[in-house]
Formats: sequence, structure tokens, C-alpha cells
Amino acid sequence: MVSTEYERRIAARFAGFDQDGNGYIDREDFSAAAKALLAEFAVPARSDRGQALYAGAEAFWQGMAGIADRDGDQRITREEFVTGAVKRLRDNPDRFAEIARPFLHAALAVADPDGDGRATVPDTVRVLRVLRVPEDVALATATALDADGDGRVGESEVVPAFARYFTVPD
Repeated sequence: MVSTEYERRIAARFAGFDQDGNGYIDREDFSAAAKALLAEFAVPARSDRGQALYAGAEAFWQGMAGIADRDGDQRITREEFVTGAVKRLRDNPDRFAEIARPFLHAALAVADPDGDGRATVPDTVRVLRVLRVPEDVALATATALDADGDGRVGESEVVPAFARYFTVPD
């Protein structure tokens, strides 16, 4: 049985994916997140980084749908998310990391000011804010992701943290 606290945390995570707030997660939510990130960082959609972000969003959607869309309607309801995806991903957080990796890699590239594969902490906050994370949580999260304190956040820090966030134990 899912505890009330766990259910509350997972509901918040569901809301983060449901970009348009219509009560389910679908391909458009992933495309909307990509579009918003590109707009925030003034990266053209037709650029290599823009295309990589859209491809990463599509791969993320396909991975999530494959795990959670139990009825095959191309939408993930809150119930499917809580009982399907989260349980499966909680049991195998590495699988979730691999599903999310193409999108996270591309999002970091969009936010990476000098192309070294790492975003600044302020730019990481911007990414999180675009993805509807409250400002105080975004700042605390981006700061915590900078494990070595150099002011930069890389894929090796982001992917495992993202997987942990979405696969919290009950």
C-alpha cells in the first residue's frame, strides 16, 4: 500500500510532468517542456541543440509511455503514474536514469554557456524553473547538485539525482 506522504510526493512529481495541467502526461507535455527550455535559453528549435532536445524529449516520452501507459491510450493518468511507472522505476532507478538521460543530456547542452558539458548553477536554476520547480526548491536543488562546489553542474550529477527524485522510497 502507498503511504499518504509517498502519494503526496509522487503527486507533486506527476504535476511536474503534466506541463499543461490537464490531468495526464502525454507527448505534448514533453514537447512543451523542450519548447519552453529552448525559449528560455534563446536556442533555435532547428539548431543541433534544439533538435537534440526534442529528440531527447521524445525518447523520454516513449520510455515513460512504455512503462506507465497501461491502457495504450498515449496518455499517462495520475493513477498509472503512481501505481505503474513509479513502482517499476522505484524498483529499478537505473532504468529511469537511462530513460531520462537523452533529455537531461540535451537540456544541459541547451543551458551550457560554453559547451563544456556542464551548466552553471544559475542556469541550472533556470532549467528547473522552466520545468515548473518552485524558485526556492530550484535554487536549493541546483546548489546541491554542484557537489564539488565549482559552480557547475554536469550530467554525472544530474542524471542520478533526477532518478532519485522520481524514485523516492515510501
